[in-house]
Amino acid sequence: MKCGTVAVVGRANAGKSTLINVLVGEKIAIVSPKPQTTRERILGILTTESYQVVFEDTPGIYKAANRLNDFMQRQTEQAAREVDLVLFVIDGHAGIKDEDLATLERFEKGNIPVLVAFTKTDIMPKERVPEELVKFADHKLAGVVPVSARRGRNVKKLLDAILELLSEGDYIFPEDVVSDKSERFMLREIVREKLLLKFDKEIPHGVAVVLNEYSIRPSGTAEVNVDIVCEKQNHKAIIIGKQGAALKEVSTFAREGMEKFLGRKVFLTVYVKVKENWRDNPYLLGEYGYKEEK
Repeated sequence: MKCGTVAVVGRANAGKSTLINVLVGEKIAIVSPKPQTTRERILGILTTESYQVVFEDTPGIYKAANRLNDFMQRQTEQAAREVDLVLFVIDGHAGIKDEDLATLERFEKGNIPVLVAFTKTDIMPKERVPEELVKFADHKLAGVVPVSARRGRNVKKLLDAILELLSEGDYIFPEDVVSDKSERFMLREIVREKLLLKFDKEIPHGVAVVLNEYSIRPSGTAEVNVDIVCEKQNHKAIIIGKQGAALKEVSTFAREGMEKFLGRKVFLTVYVKVKENWRDNPYLLGEYGYKEEK
């Protein structure tokens, strides 16, 4: 049986989370068109009778601007040192940048094989694909696979390439486990995903979601109570919106996402609070779940 761990790394918004969700066949991580959507290492576990692949979704490589960004970058660097394979994801539609190649070279210097997934090929001209792939010629890679996660194009080919690079071994997780994250974690992330999709610019990046209560009523309905924490009073006003319209919209979409995830009705209560500069406050970072592993 094949078994191994794969760190999925790359620049912010390269399509890492979408690719993992497609490979695993479950929604393991939230997705949005905005950078910094993924903040923590999240395991997505694909198990069959003949193999188990443990994918580590990591925060996008991004210049640190605060303690939260520092935490995110350390998560990525640590993941890439502790796995059997590094899957480097590059946004093909955006084109291969010099910074992509420089980062790729840094990962190549380790003793772990590096495989490249060249993503979003469905939204770029076909003739551009070979022109871009030539840029990898001088790199010592285990392979390069052009893929489209949204279309499912070459996803099986990518998985086959990953399995070729993994060794025989016992499964790390039970066969029915698809992620290391709890339902409580995913409920928080679903709210944050809807905020990312609703709001522009800095607001969603300055938001944390705190789960105060998650319980199941005798009727089977899930009761969920969350705080949306932002950094400024004017951000709070924008999140709430005129007569509460914006918050109501986010809450409705979040409740629908939770119901789909849990497979049951959800009664959701949401409050908005302000904690100035929480992204640079070590205590609050820990309180909101962004805590370094020992």
